[in-house]
Amino acid sequence: MEASELPDRGEIVLCTVREITPHGIYVDLDEYNNMNGFLHISEISTGWVRNIDRVAKVQQKLVLKVIRAERSRREVDLSLRQVTNEEKRNKLIEWKQNERATTIMGNVKKKLGLGDVQYNEIIAKLEKEHGSLYDALEAASKKGEKAIASLELPEAIGKEIVEAATEKITSPKYEVGAIVEISSKASDGIQQIKEALDAAAEASSTAEIKVSYVGAPRYRIRVTADDYKQADKLMDSALEHIQEQIGKHGTFSSKREMSRKYGGVA
Repeated sequence: MEASELPDRGEIVLCTVREITPHGIYVDLDEYNNMNGFLHISEISTGWVRNIDRVAKVQQKLVLKVIRAERSRREVDLSLRQVTNEEKRNKLIEWKQNERATTIMGNVKKKLGLGDVQYNEIIAKLEKEHGSLYDALEAASKKGEKAIASLELPEAIGKEIVEAATEKITSPKYEVGAIVEISSKASDGIQQIKEALDAAAEASSTAEIKVSYVGAPRYRIRVTADDYKQADKLMDSALEHIQEQIGKHGTFSSKREMSRKYGGVA
């Protein structure tokens, strides 16, 4: 990024702790050329921070939210207490992916003896086409040379990128979950519930469907597939199947849980 570029208000950024003071923590914004940032003690936690030294250590990575960024100032104000667990998790995943992608392409550069200019041009093309370097390598791992054919890279370079990506990056998995509550007034109600859940677990041969016991009358269903839309559609099908199986002799309700994406790095 350009040195003059500023993060947007509300943006989630990755920072490295530089200095800890009684009033707050000074950090470097990793993605903005180590731009200076400040985390005031009031933005660390919703409660009282008794010992700021227990919050972080020098050189530690922190995921923070930008609350003020003005071009006239040389410092970005940040918050920790306003960062949700999901935002933190997603940012760390993004960081790890970028680190892995940079390592993979560094190895490609070394193996092929690419110069800095040519290497940077290749990286720029990959990022422009796919949004990020990691997404480009993930696409190359999944689709092969078709994923980067439009970039018109030299054959040897394209082949090496695909081979490196295939070796180090696996296709991500998408998981959707739901909590269901089931009851039945039928004389064989327990058996009906068991059969309905078993049928839901066997509803697909292309995705993994797991049913687990939470505590009567609650059960958890998780569907894992290569594609989010596929997983979501299979979940709908599984829930509908259970409801049909229970029929008029019982009650059924469901509540979706947060979906997630995982994997993608070997």
